[in-house]
Amino acid sequence: MAKKLQKAQLCIDRDFEISKIDERIFGSFLEHLGRAVYEGIYQPGNKNADKDGYRKDVIKLINEIHVPIVRYPGGNFVSGFNWEDSVGPKKDRPRRIELAWNVVETNQFGLNEFMEWCKKANTKPMMAVNLGTRDIDAAKNIVEYCNIKSGTYYSDLRIKHGVKNPHDIKLWCLGNEMDGPWQIGHMTAQEYGMKAGRAGHIMKLVDPSIETVVCGSSSLYMDTFGEWEKTVLECSYDSADYLSLHTYYGNPEDDTPNFLASNVAMDKFISQVISICDYVKAVKRKNKTINLSFDEWNVWYHSNEQDKKLEKWVEHPHQLEDVYNFEDALLVGSMLITLLRHADRVKIACLAQLVNVIAPIMTSDTGAWRQTIFYPYMHASLYGRGTVLNTVVKSPSYESKHGDAPYIDSVVTADDENETITIFAVNKNLGEDFELTCDLRQYAGYKLVDHIVLTNDDLKAVNTEKKPNAVAPTEGKNTKVEKGILTTVLPSKSWNVIRLAK
Repeated sequence: MAKKLQKAQLCIDRDFEISKIDERIFGSFLEHLGRAVYEGIYQPGNKNADKDGYRKDVIKLINEIHVPIVRYPGGNFVSGFNWEDSVGPKKDRPRRIELAWNVVETNQFGLNEFMEWCKKANTKPMMAVNLGTRDIDAAKNIVEYCNIKSGTYYSDLRIKHGVKNPHDIKLWCLGNEMDGPWQIGHMTAQEYGMKAGRAGHIMKLVDPSIETVVCGSSSLYMDTFGEWEKTVLECSYDSADYLSLHTYYGNPEDDTPNFLASNVAMDKFISQVISICDYVKAVKRKNKTINLSFDEWNVWYHSNEQDKKLEKWVEHPHQLEDVYNFEDALLVGSMLITLLRHADRVKIACLAQLVNVIAPIMTSDTGAWRQTIFYPYMHASLYGRGTVLNTVVKSPSYESKHGDAPYIDSVVTADDENETITIFAVNKNLGEDFELTCDLRQYAGYKLVDHIVLTNDDLKAVNTEKKPNAVAPTEGKNTKVEKGILTTVLPSKSWNVIRLAK
């Protein structure tokens, strides 16, 4: 006798929409940290690099994901960075000690190289300015260098450096994690809010078309959380467009159910920050709404012990190189679902980071390969376009340290322009398959395109250069649409993408 399946149900209505999806929600992040830049995206002389030193094999994998924006150059690095060091003739660029990560920065890859790489990788920049050791004048000057056509000191300096046309960078981060005592130039909320407000104001005087992101708390668990957001926004509301959030989760206790429930905390974090933004909007009697930039999120813990052994003052060491396993991919899938469910307010998000450093893509001198987390990130970016529907998930739950966690995480997106529907779903039950149903009769004529499944018997399975497909997607076999009702089986511990089209 066949074992009875657990059951879950999705309830949607095509008129009950959360929001159109801003494609920047699928952004990523590159910092001058470890081998993210050097040996990651840039390695002159490598057999896989082009004539300018950019890794072609890495660009190919990035293009598979369709990364819309990349935040750069930090991260903690930006709080001690002089942008002027990174432009002009390479022979004249200074070698600097880099205090955020205790390494030597050669500045052989800089602002203009990054912008050239963005073109090759078919992505756009999200540029960060140093508000740690620098002042608002330096923030003004970098916007002039990047966005003014010609006829001024810094725009003409760019032209002298061989870049005739302005970069026209539209999105700017005002510092990084300035609430953190580890941050170079760490400030109180009042100090940072005033500085960020002034920086945003002067940068927009140079180019009124830009958007700015001010620093929120670097995690939900900071002692200053809440009060920090409130104070920063009170000081910078008029010149700010977005407030940042950062979060990372790990499983050092090897407690998979609690680990996979981490996105419950992420969901609460987002809701709480929205509440604070709207409180400040109300008390300041503003019409403008501050939206969110979740510009650092991922799993991060595998490399912590190894990183404690690193030698100081070397160039681009193997640092923060988490080797991701299958259970990490499941949580990354749930975190993507959480971001999409808040697409009305989360307009920008950056998986941190993109290459080698806590990243979906890894490299060696001989090649590049996809880590396990590459797949949910790629699927969400490729197929999570259009509009997020209000998705009610009827599923059994389990108790976790973050609160009740549904076994089934899911969200549905609809792209009316291309007449497609996508269901993203994670089954967190480690031993039981789930039968999932969804009434799609409002979408008459939509047929099943495919059911992509990422699953593995071994939660700790990883991809390596020698075995790059140990964890890889397969095609689901138990999905059908009959009389407008979709029925499918979500295997235990699995990431699922179900696509339908008219």
